[in-house]
Amino acid sequence: MELTKIRNWSDEELKTQETQASEQLFRIRFQSKLGQNDGVKRIRELRKDIARIQTVARERSLGIRAGATQVAAPVAVAKPAARKTRAKASETKAASTKGAK
Repeated sequence: MELTKIRNWSDEELKTQETQASEQLFRIRFQSKLGQNDGVKRIRELRKDIARIQTVARERSLGIRAGATQVAAPVAVAKPAARKTRAKASETKAASTKGAK
C-alpha cells in the first residue's frame, strides 16, 4: 500500500484495515508453520503495511501531520562529550600515583 492512500483513510478505516491485515498475517504465518511457504513475501508486505497504518494513526493522535505539505524542521542532536582514550587515561593515572608517593 502507498502511504498517500493510507493518509486519505479515515480513523475508522485505519482501524479496520489494521485488523484485517493483522488477521491475514496470522493466517499466513499459520500456513507457513504447516509447511506452505508460499507467503514469505506477503508476510513482509503485511508487516510493513501494518507499521505504516500504525504510524499514520499515531501521527494523527499526536497531531504531528496537519497536511501532506508540512515539512518537519531538522532536529539538532547533541554530541556526547569526548572521552579519554585508554592510553591517556592510564597516563594520567600513572602521573597522579607518582605525585602521591
